[in-house]
This record gives sequence, structure tokens and C-alpha cells, in this order.
Amino acid sequence: MVKSARALKVLFMIIQSPYLLFLGDAPDSLSAKVAQGIKDWRPETCVGQFRQPGCQADLGLKDLSLQDAVKAGAKTLVVGVANRGGVISDSWLSVFVEALEAGLDIASGLHNLLSDIPMLVEVSNTRNRKLIDVRIPQVQYPIANGHPRSGKRCLAVGTDCSVGKMYTALAMDKAMHRAGRASTFRPTGQTGILITGDGVPLDAVVADFMAGAVEYLTPDNDDAHWDMIEGQGSLFHPSYSGVTLALIHGGAPDAIVLCHEPTRTHMRGLPHYNLPMLTELREVALPLAKVVNPACKVVAVSVNTAALDDEAAIRYCAEVESEMGLPTVDPYRHGATRLIAELD
Repeated sequence: MVKSARALKVLFMIIQSPYLLFLGDAPDSLSAKVAQGIKDWRPETCVGQFRQPGCQADLGLKDLSLQDAVKAGAKTLVVGVANRGGVISDSWLSVFVEALEAGLDIASGLHNLLSDIPMLVEVSNTRNRKLIDVRIPQVQYPIANGHPRSGKRCLAVGTDCSVGKMYTALAMDKAMHRAGRASTFRPTGQTGILITGDGVPLDAVVADFMAGAVEYLTPDNDDAHWDMIEGQGSLFHPSYSGVTLALIHGGAPDAIVLCHEPTRTHMRGLPHYNLPMLTELREVALPLAKVVNPACKVVAVSVNTAALDDEAAIRYCAEVESEMGLPTVDPYRHGATRLIAELD
């Protein structure tokens, strides 16, 4: 068992770049959010995309065959699809076999593992290629103790899954560094881990240890240092609320940023559940955070305006800011300067 954060970094650094991003038969852009995140935050590692017939996602990268990707320098086929349940589709397997035979490693953050598929294991061994499963915890995490820690922490909490919590934390971390302030992005999901090479695959941690894993991820630090914790799930999502609560209690945030996507008509994957209002999210999330950190504050709102044009995005953010009384921006589109200004 790996016992240190340093060892964890070594594990993920074996993922060789450049990447060919596998979009498979993704039915929409949201289903390819892993690939989109890598392309947005590590574009220098991406040589192209591989799409199967019927794929409805497009990153705007060059479509490459496996052979052309290898000629372009690709070292790893990264599974960029995040479907419901995190499963490897049977329709992908022939592509994966061909990728291994072409000389590519394969990296995946899905719940069912590459290393559990005998066909892939056999070919990878024969071809001396690697199957890299990002979502295998590599640390024996402790049970959370709730003790106060030095340093400061900011957590992104969303009205739904996939509303921009990771982008918010990454954008704030980037803005902090530009401002000369001490900050570390703390990934808790597959995309963040693939982007940074470190982190905790939180939804693959046994439930009793999830909050402890977040404590482990955000240890004592200098008083002026901020951890930007990637949020997961939603307190209002019946499927994934548990991982959100573990982040809140394990992270013991000093600051919470509320995240929202304004064009959603229902919870992701649950058409019979409506999204909560931002005011509702504040009313639920803040008391839960105060259980472990009575000084916690909701400091700002982050809006994912990708589906809006420039004028509509600015107008919507202004409306939310007036209603909530909190600085409101799309940090990826407009920058995160106003968000980090609320961190004291």
C-alpha cells in the first residue's frame, strides 16, 4: 500500500503524454467532460481525439486514427468519457485492443477497471503496454477526526453534478498564483487527477474513509496558504450526495463557492428531480460546513455559462449577484479575480 502523497504522485506520473483523447460513442458533450477538462487545462498534452460512429461530442481537436496518433507522438489513449455508473462499454473494447497493439498505453478513470478485463490484460502483457486505472485508491486513508488544521481551505459546492466545480477550483488556483498568493488545487476526481497527476479518487474510497481521505488531501499548512478543493456531486442529488457531505466535513472549508449551470432543466440523470435554487444550496450547505468549521462562510457564486452567449452570460451573472448579494462570475470565461478577492 502506498503511504505518502509523494508516492501517489509517482504513480500518476507514469501516464505518458502526449495523449489521444478517446470520446467513444459519447451521446453529448457533457458525457465527454473528462476529455474536455484535459483539453482545457492541459492542451499541450493532447495530439487529437478518437471518436466512434454516432459520437455527439467534439473537442475541436483533430480526429485521428490510432495509427496516425502514434505517428503524431501519442503515448497514451486516455478514456475521456464519464458515463452514468462509470462503466467501460463493450463497444469500446475492440478499439482498446487495437490501441494496445498499435503501441499505446491506456488510462481510464472509470469505475470498472481496465485491469479486470482479461482480454485487455492479455494484450497489454503481450505488447508490453500499461493499463492505468486512475480510480484505484493508493493510500490507506484514515477515518476523519474533525480536528482543526492550520492553513485555509475553499470548497466548490454545486447545485448538481458536472456544473463546473473542478473548473472553479482550478481557475481560482490559477488566479491565486498569478496574484502571488499561496494556493494548491486539490483534485478529488478522475479528471483532476489526470490533469495534475495527484489527488484522491474520492468516489472510489470506502464510505467510512471518505472524509478522512479529504483530511489527508488537505493537511496542515502555512496560515496564508489556501487549498482549492474540487467539489463532487451535489447535496441535492439523490445518487451522489454522500460524496459531497464527505467533502464538506473532511475539507472543513473556511470558504464555500456555490456553483451552478443555469440551463439545466433537471438533475443530471434524474429527469424527475429539479435543481435547487442557489439560495436553497446556501441554506443547506453552510450549516453542514459549520458543524466542523463554525467560521465557514459562503463567499461567492460561480456560474458555468458555456451554454450562453456573452451578453446573456454577463446579464445572468449580474442577476444572480443582485439576488444573492455575492460576487458572481464565470471564472473560466471571465477570470477568477473577483472570487479570490473574497478569500482573506
